[in-house]
Amino acid sequence: MQRQASCLKVPKRQGETTLTTVKLLGLIEKDLEIGKDNDFLYIPVIRRPSATELKTLKKTGVDFEVSTGLFSERNKKTRINAVLQSELSLHSLASLPRAADFVGEIAIIEIPPELKPYEKSIGNAILRVNKNVRTVLAKAGAVSGTYRLREFKVIAGEASTETIHKEAGCRFKVDVTKAYFSPRLSHEHQRITSLVREGETVVDLFSGVGPFAIMIARAHANVKVYAVDVNPHAVEYLKTNIRLNRVIGRVYPFLADARKITDEKLSGIADRVIMNLPESAIEFVDAACQALKTEGGFIHFYSFINASSSVENVKLIFKKAVEKSGRRVEEFVCSKTVRETAPHEWQSVLDVRIS
Repeated sequence: MQRQASCLKVPKRQGETTLTTVKLLGLIEKDLEIGKDNDFLYIPVIRRPSATELKTLKKTGVDFEVSTGLFSERNKKTRINAVLQSELSLHSLASLPRAADFVGEIAIIEIPPELKPYEKSIGNAILRVNKNVRTVLAKAGAVSGTYRLREFKVIAGEASTETIHKEAGCRFKVDVTKAYFSPRLSHEHQRITSLVREGETVVDLFSGVGPFAIMIARAHANVKVYAVDVNPHAVEYLKTNIRLNRVIGRVYPFLADARKITDEKLSGIADRVIMNLPESAIEFVDAACQALKTEGGFIHFYSFINASSSVENVKLIFKKAVEKSGRRVEEFVCSKTVRETAPHEWQSVLDVRIS
C-alpha cells in the first residue's frame, strides 16, 4: 500500500547525513519506506519542515529539496527496525529476528545473544508496531519435558501469559507457560479438519488445549473426537475451550497417558488418529494402531527431520513400527514438511492409510 507524504529529495551521496539530521529533528516518517532512483533519495517526513528546521538542515551543507511523493508503507519488521534505529547499530538491526509468533494478544520472540542488552527496547518496539499486542515474551529455553513446555521472560507489556487465540472461527484459551500451543500449525489444523468426513470418530492422542479436536468438531456436526493429553493444565484449558466453542458432546477430553487410555477405553473405535507429538510420537504408534477400527483407518503422524534424515527415513521407521503392532501400511497418502523449527530442522507430517 502506498501513501502520499512530504519528503526531502537529496543526492544519494548525502543520504546518510540527511537521515541523521532528520532523525535528530524528529521529522522522519517511520511507517514509510525511503524512496530512491538512480541519483536521489526521497526521505519521507511527518510534515513539511519549519523555517527553523530548514535552517538546521542547510547548515549541514546538504543539497535538499522539499517535495511530496507516494511512498510504500513499511512491513512490520521494517517498521520495528525504524523504531529501533536510534538505539541499535546497523549490524544489530540486521540481527533482529525475522518474525515473531503471535498467540492471541501475546508476541513471542527469540532474542539472539548479542541483542540481549536491547531486549526491553525490542519488546517495546513490538508493542508500538502491533497495537493488538499487550505482552511480549522472549524465549528463555527450548521446548522440553513431558508437557512440551518452554520458559519465557516478559520483556515488555503486561506480565500475563494467558490469552485467547482466535483461529479459523475458533477460540482457544491458553497459558503459553503451562500448555504447548503453536500458531504456526494453523494451516495443519485446517488441513486435517478438511480431510475428516461426517460420521467419523477421531482420536487426538496429544491434543494439548484442543486446536485439532475443536476445529474438527466445529466444522463437522456428526463427529466424535476423543482428545487425550497427559498435561493437567492443557486438559483444563481443553475443557474450557470445548465450552467456549460450543462443541460439548462432540469433543470428549481425557487426562491420561495415550497408551493407557487407548488400552482401557479407546481401543478399536477410531476412523482417524492424530499424533502431533513430533519429539516422540514414534513411541506410541502401537497405541494409535490399537485405537483404529479393525478394518483400519488413517493416522496423521508428525515428527522432526533434519539435515541427516529425511521424510523417506521417517516413512521407513513408521512402517516398521506399524508392522510391529500387527497392522500394515496400505498407502502413504501425503508426506511433506510442515514448518521450519530450527536451522536445518523441520516438522514433517505423514498421512497414512492403515489396514
